[in-house]
Order: sequence, then structure tokens, then C-alpha cells
Amino acid sequence: MSIGGPLAINTLLFANLPYDPHRDIAPVTKLVTQPSVLAVNPELGVNTVAELVTLLKRDPGKYNFASIGNGSLSHLAMEAIAIKAGAKLVHVPYTSSPQAITAVIRNDTQITCLPAISVVPQAAAGKVKILAVSTAARSPYLPDVPTLKEAGIDVEADAWNGLIAPGATPRPVIDKISKDVAGVIMQPGVRERLAAQLMEPVGSSPEQLRARMEDEIERWAPVIKAANVKVN
Repeated sequence: MSIGGPLAINTLLFANLPYDPHRDIAPVTKLVTQPSVLAVNPELGVNTVAELVTLLKRDPGKYNFASIGNGSLSHLAMEAIAIKAGAKLVHVPYTSSPQAITAVIRNDTQITCLPAISVVPQAAAGKVKILAVSTAARSPYLPDVPTLKEAGIDVEADAWNGLIAPGATPRPVIDKISKDVAGVIMQPGVRERLAAQLMEPVGSSPEQLRARMEDEIERWAPVIKAANVKVN
């Protein structure tokens, strides 16, 4: 099982990957999708994405955002938001979602875009404020939170997971596993457990997962170039 980074984004970040996702990996099925949320420290004094953009434009480079590492989805999503908003932010990378959201709570950084499961409990306690979800459509688990696109920022990012196999795996095997797994993750008990993590089951075909991998490369290539994101 893999997140989107090793299957797509890493091809843009690493000069010499020890594997080729197109040749060495056989997509099986997209398992789940999980929204990321744009969140801020309440002391920032903003309640909407528009208010945040106005603040950022007023003081370029004054505010920091937390991510879970250089080149991570949380990093690229915030760079994309800054680019679309015409704002300048300072990136502060951490090694995990708990560390990143703690930095926002402590006001070491003021902004972040992290998987919702890392943020929602803190927002419920009033420690951070959620402004938007980064998925194309509103999350059924956060129906009152607008998408970034609804808020005027044309950025889409979600923390999806895919099931993969070695590239040489016979197609009949891939098809059977894909069908079986898709059936399992749609079972009520499994859906309930996924919902507790704010994850929606997908169960796509191998072709749909491959297409999603290609879409991720197309989406993030211009962001990585514009923000000059480098790993090695």
C-alpha cells in the first residue's frame, strides 16, 4: 500500500529514484481518499480563506506554514495555495502531522494544510481553526467546511492511498485482487472503521489508479517548478 508521493510526486522530486513507477509498479486499486484541511492558529484573526489571503498579501513573508516534510503533499499544497493567492510564506518542515499541528497550536507557525484526521480534534477543542478542505468536493465528514475552490483558490489535494503490486504481476491476478479488495472496503464494517479516520473508500480499477498517478504528476509539476522545491 502506498500514498501518492512514492507513486507520482517522487518522480518530480528525485533525480535518481531506485525504481520506475511506470515499469516496476502495477496499480491494483485506489483504496481510500482523505481530505486535507487548511487550518490556522486562532490568534491570526481570520475566519475565511479570503481573509487569510488579504492578511498574507498585506505582510509578504511574515507568516510561516508547517508541513510534514520537504516535498510532502502538505508542503506542496501550501505552496500551491500561496502561488494561487499571490502570497509569500515561509516553509517550516516537521517530521510528522502531530509535530506540524502542534507547531500551529503553539503559534510557532501560523498555517498548515494537513490530513483532516490530524486537525479536526484540535479544531473541536478550539486550538486551531479550519478554513477549507482541499478536495475537489466537500467532505461528507466536514459538510459545513467549504473547498478551497469554493473559497476562490483553485487548488486540489487529497491524501489518497493505493494498493500496488510488482510490475510483472500477471494481469489476471491484478484484476482479481482489485475486484476482491474493492468489495471488502465497501463492506459496512470496513466503511465504519474508515469513517473514524475521515477516509472514504474508493475501490477503483487498475486503470483508474494509474490515471490518478499521472494526474498527480501533471498537477504538481508546475507547483514544484514555480516554488523551486528540491529534495535531491
